[in-house]
Amino acid sequence: MPEPPVDFHREERDADTGPNRAIRPARPFDFRGVPEGFNREEKPRTERSESGFGREERRSTPDRRESGFGNRSFGERPSFGSKPYGDKREARGDSKPRTFGDKPAYGDKREARPYGERSERPVRPAFENRADKPKRGEVAGEAPDYKNLRHYEEDKTRGNKRRRVEEDTHADTTRLNRYIANAGICSRREADSLIAAGEIRVNGEVVTEMGYQVQPTDTVQYGKTNLKREKHVYVLLNKPKDFLTTTDDPEGRRTVMELVASASRERIFPVGRLDRNTTGLLLFTNDGEVAQKLSHPSHKNKKIYQVELNKPLTEEHLKQIAAGLDLEDGKAEVDDVAVVAGNPHFVGIELHLGRNRIVRRIFEHLGYEVVTLDRVQYAGLTKKDLPRGKWRFLTEKEVIRLKYFL
Repeated sequence: MPEPPVDFHREERDADTGPNRAIRPARPFDFRGVPEGFNREEKPRTERSESGFGREERRSTPDRRESGFGNRSFGERPSFGSKPYGDKREARGDSKPRTFGDKPAYGDKREARPYGERSERPVRPAFENRADKPKRGEVAGEAPDYKNLRHYEEDKTRGNKRRRVEEDTHADTTRLNRYIANAGICSRREADSLIAAGEIRVNGEVVTEMGYQVQPTDTVQYGKTNLKREKHVYVLLNKPKDFLTTTDDPEGRRTVMELVASASRERIFPVGRLDRNTTGLLLFTNDGEVAQKLSHPSHKNKKIYQVELNKPLTEEHLKQIAAGLDLEDGKAEVDDVAVVAGNPHFVGIELHLGRNRIVRRIFEHLGYEVVTLDRVQYAGLTKKDLPRGKWRFLTEKEVIRLKYFL
């Protein structure tokens, strides 16, 4: 059979079930189910709890209607005079919320202490810019001991021929200028100037003889200081920008000595110079002999730079640089020059000259502006595993090569 049509207006006509029905008052609560003699208004609820000593205690809980838990509307905040049931402030005894600086209630684990009496956090040591990890047996802030160097010191036949000819005549004595350089005062050339000026005393007497040989039992003085051979330190730094290559700057600008301050207790000096905006390898040492070898142009220590130019380098200018340019202070001869990875904006140049700003002046002479200049190799030392702004100690093999095979 077909179903009768649905009457959608039936609920509107039905006064008992429709949405327009009349609102009826709530019926009164039926107390017939409550046990006889129970009075909600007078008898509070009781709970049993076990104390810390094993005895049972009876404690009364305030009625919810007395505390105002169910008498306020939704969203209404409780007043300070009546705290809601279960408020945690009641356990501490606070009558109002605590503000900053108030003393805590009795039993509160937090202690209010004046700012000056708070225990200070341990101060962390200054961040070291060391790139490599200390090896076993090394002490922080102390340079490593190169034990195999003594074999080259004792055996004069080891090393290059120039060293054997120079030092073979006096096996047990040391030239005065070399003794001063080994004490970390200056290089050999500067030591010769000190000797000529009468600044050096040997056994209390002024010595001005350049070839004077110092015996193992002699006492050498520079001013009021007794010179003695100190521990040699060799530190290689990958210099960042905006650091001056000097031991002290009167204008208070940042120097490279800040980056190697934690390397050793001995006083070390930079070998050579790098401009403020030039980055790359820079060696620090207190070995005057090594410093003199690396600085003097007669040893022809090679240095490789990577140059970024503001415009591409032409083929003609590349040939002129390779042939040598005539600058105001003489001819600038280079060992090699080439474009890096086919990009004429980047040029690699190898040379052994130590003149001031020589690389920048070569390209400025041809009308180029040097954007960045980075020394990537110095006397056979490279930037491998040495990030910018970090330093490391030279290995024993590197020190032996610098001292006895250059």
